[in-house]
Amino acid sequence: MNQREPGHPRGCCDPTGQGELQRLFKIKLAQRGVKNVRANKSGCLDQCELGPTVVVYPEAVWYGSVKPEDVDEIIESHIIGGTPVSRLVIPDAILNTTHKK
Repeated sequence: MNQREPGHPRGCCDPTGQGELQRLFKIKLAQRGVKNVRANKSGCLDQCELGPTVVVYPEAVWYGSVKPEDVDEIIESHIIGGTPVSRLVIPDAILNTTHKK
């Protein structure tokens, strides 16, 4: 939910400042009756160039370039089904490095 000024070269995870992804996760988890999972807000995760980032713990699976339309898939496949959404996973080779995308 970190914000940067428009046009910043590293991009911004939440350009509108509305926390849309976090809100959607909360709503959709509640709709499915998932009570043992929290959709927490976060400060900067330092993965700006990889788009809006979501991390699922305890597995520490990092997702990049997450869009609102990806929320259902992450919940169904990963959180409920236990299978990470491979197309969104940030590869370990570029996670927390300066050599992104």
